[in-house]
Amino acid sequence: MDWIQLQTTLPQYSGASARTQRLMNLSTVLDCTMYDRISNPFSMERNGAGEYIPLDRRRPSVRTHLIRTVIEDLVALLFGEAHFPSVKAENPDTQEALSSFIRCAGIEPVMQHACLRGQLGSVALLVELQQFRPVVTVLDTAFLTPEWDELTGELIRVRERYRITGEQVRALGHAVADEDLKADFWWLREWDASDCTIYVPQLVSSESHPAIDPNATTSHAFGFVPVVWIKNDGTRATTADPDGCCLFERAIDNQIEADYVLSQAGRGLKYAADPVLVIKDDPIGTLTSPDGVPVEGQDQPARRAGGAASALEIGTNGDAKLLEINGTSASALIAYEKAIRNVILEQMHGSRADPDKMSAAQSGRAMEMMCAGLTWLAGRMREPFGQCGLLVLLRMVCRLSTIVDDGVEIDGERAKAIDPAGLGLVWPQWFQPTPMEFLQTAQGLATARDGNLMSDETACGLWCAFIGVDNSAEEWARVQAELADAAAQTAKQAGIVAAGDTRKAATSGNTLSHKVQA
Repeated sequence: MDWIQLQTTLPQYSGASARTQRLMNLSTVLDCTMYDRISNPFSMERNGAGEYIPLDRRRPSVRTHLIRTVIEDLVALLFGEAHFPSVKAENPDTQEALSSFIRCAGIEPVMQHACLRGQLGSVALLVELQQFRPVVTVLDTAFLTPEWDELTGELIRVRERYRITGEQVRALGHAVADEDLKADFWWLREWDASDCTIYVPQLVSSESHPAIDPNATTSHAFGFVPVVWIKNDGTRATTADPDGCCLFERAIDNQIEADYVLSQAGRGLKYAADPVLVIKDDPIGTLTSPDGVPVEGQDQPARRAGGAASALEIGTNGDAKLLEINGTSASALIAYEKAIRNVILEQMHGSRADPDKMSAAQSGRAMEMMCAGLTWLAGRMREPFGQCGLLVLLRMVCRLSTIVDDGVEIDGERAKAIDPAGLGLVWPQWFQPTPMEFLQTAQGLATARDGNLMSDETACGLWCAFIGVDNSAEEWARVQAELADAAAQTAKQAGIVAAGDTRKAATSGNTLSHKVQA
């Protein structure tokens, strides 16, 4: 079975666009539910009618979920606890306010979820104000239709539409006839620069224009659409091309193959543990009636003797054997699955480092080289999800603090007119250096500086790059200021000591003159 064939078993969304259907199919791979619609378990070889069930019509019993694992590793390396970027700005108050917003609004798990869902091609962040507090929600883009201004590239409208049942419509407070409780309704809402418009759900079969729900519709009057659209390839999103390339689509066929190979290998091992008994038919006599009269045309079958040995009694020319397999085929299947696994990791730039072969703790540089493919992929994702995602979100919060009266509430306090000047992100190193690496690097830079092979400023810049300081110029300025202050303190202390020596010498001279006079 391949991905094209498997898609025929997935739910079909009638009335949805081809883009929506494709994204929903891909989301089943990301959610690890792509086999759930196959009804036959892998152990079922024949149906109730005795007909053989082909392998591609059975649900695999082993699921590697390798695609999901690689993406989770990518998310951890990009927005994990030790890898989440810090905020920098020209105004220290801005830096403090936005850092508090990231901490208090739970932006770290939001960005992790956005990065995970965004590997389908795109993801959206909805920004709302609840009691003056900015709240960020991740939206799947399969049922979203965005529209951009082609000249400015600014998002001007986002439309959300999907199906819900009549029972869900009634739960929302709308009147629904009893005969329509199982029917499908369209749920529709739109965001633009001034309003969030919610429409009254209507039957899918209805051809009338949906009516606006005045009780649910709100006016935010922000002057911009409060949605951050992230395209996972970092390019500019347009109305005709809102999505990037799916990160894992090329590897789906190979994951399906790996799942079925491992399922078949497991089936073979279970078969070897409980082999089939084959008896070569050789009757050992003629059946007789209860009266001892032989029954013509019927022979007596082999008999199984009871007891601990469970012996099987067969005729002289008969034979019985267990239909077994050796472990060679299972080993070949496992080796084949490992080859497929490496292909998937190559396609997705996943890490192929084997932790079982790491005999000791590795340095940060060694770990980075072992996970080179994954770090390169994470570095590429810093642009769409960092510069075009998180940074745009922070600028939107700054903009909201200017529009809303008395500003927005962050960490229990009102932040008004947050200045976005010089706003940026500082990314940490992929893997932290070990203490030995710190010592070796510092000694190497000091030796090179003492040998007049580089200047102090160059050494400071290399050290800042090693420890992850973003602005080496500022660090060098601070170092110079501290050196100047230390020199001033030393000079001051030297002056005090010199003055004390002078006074001591004068006092000694006066004492000596008094002694001479005496």
